[in-house]
Amino acid sequence: MAKELLKFQDVRGVLEDTIAAISTPPGQGGIGIVRLSGQDSVPIVQAVFRSKSGERLGKALSHTLSYGHIVCEGRVIDEVLVTVMRAPRTYTREDIVEINCHGGIIPLKQVLELVLAKGARLSEPGEFTKRAFLNGRIDLTQAEAVLDIISSKTKLSCDVALAQLHGRIGDAVEGIARKTSAMLADVEASIDFASEEISPPPRDELREALLSLLGEIGSLQSRADMGLMLREGLKVSIIGRPNVGKSSLFNALLGRDRAIVTQVPGTTTDVVEETVEMGGIPVRVADTAGIVRNPVGVVEKEGVQRSFQSFRQADLLVVVIDGSEPLTEEDKRIIGDSKGKKSIAAINKCDLPVCVDCACVEEIRGRNGVLMVSAVENIGLDKLRSSIAGTVWQGEIDWGEQAIVTNVRHLQALRKAEAALRRALKGLGRAGEEVLCFDLREALESLGTIVGKAASEDILEQIFSRFCVGK
Repeated sequence: MAKELLKFQDVRGVLEDTIAAISTPPGQGGIGIVRLSGQDSVPIVQAVFRSKSGERLGKALSHTLSYGHIVCEGRVIDEVLVTVMRAPRTYTREDIVEINCHGGIIPLKQVLELVLAKGARLSEPGEFTKRAFLNGRIDLTQAEAVLDIISSKTKLSCDVALAQLHGRIGDAVEGIARKTSAMLADVEASIDFASEEISPPPRDELREALLSLLGEIGSLQSRADMGLMLREGLKVSIIGRPNVGKSSLFNALLGRDRAIVTQVPGTTTDVVEETVEMGGIPVRVADTAGIVRNPVGVVEKEGVQRSFQSFRQADLLVVVIDGSEPLTEEDKRIIGDSKGKKSIAAINKCDLPVCVDCACVEEIRGRNGVLMVSAVENIGLDKLRSSIAGTVWQGEIDWGEQAIVTNVRHLQALRKAEAALRRALKGLGRAGEEVLCFDLREALESLGTIVGKAASEDILEQIFSRFCVGK
């Protein structure tokens, strides 16, 4: 208890200062925002703000706007609107002031330098959200959801992140933790008050409760593959020999000219990646250099090496074959090499007379089904997109009220909790109550790391360092 209290006091000491940062992206825009959070936010801004009405900022009601100017030594820096939000009804549960400036790097930089000179400290990456977590406004899953919303690349991935922000994952984990804690309390009572003849729960009751908890954890884990795919994206590598139309297909899938396309074989010498939405999934498509058996020169050798690296890292391969020419030995070798991975065979240039034996392609692949496409004439591309998305799921997905695991950290913690509960289940009737308590505590600790109740400083640093400054 003494250590926990000391840790709490240390945190409060850190939170006593006031932080400031530019919270809008750099560059030109309609507005730019300098945000402050902390007990001195209002006095600091009051020192540099002159309201048009003449009223002091310290008298402003919470969640109101004040119009005026930021001044320095009598000189107007910018015309602004200042928003005052008083604790605890704020993002961080501290006093927050947002200075809405003209969107441009010069006024924003000058305003930020002024408030720093008046006593604010430049915030660290993610420190506003970290304060929201430390002050108990959100749990750790919700803090991570903030970052997921900012970085989401599709509507579906954004919807799942919003559900996590509203506490869906945190609530599910908390529910499992509460049941585990109740079981632990019952078993500990039988140990602590053995002299009063308090018996532990019946073995069958414990077994049923453990199986129920394992079922809930298993249900969360069963949806993790799709959740992680929504968050991280599906890695798709377009491969094939030179001049089969890989770059043209890449551009067609993106809907714009991203890769250089010429009639000269070997135009693409490096891996080019872009993210595009397909069926609600963020898909990271990689255009690769043409694969040849004996590359010539340093550039071609490096290009082929990078193509193979993309090949190995991909979740799915799109093997492109020139349908206007007979199948070559290089085609056959590439098709054969792709047999060990998920792949789609795309016969390109189907707008020209088809010379490829599709049955031969299927025989080499060891599976049926090839897609006829034309990157130039936009033939078969919708079917290709559907096939790519179909490697993850078929049709529309409606998760309703289900909690979706989208974070590797959460999945690893669930696996540790599951392992501890399985040990507890296996030990029923073999090991004593003390061993059972140990396993239950370990499961609780693993669940606690998900929502932040047992998160170390290293975990917090790892999470919040990924945020931008100002969020």
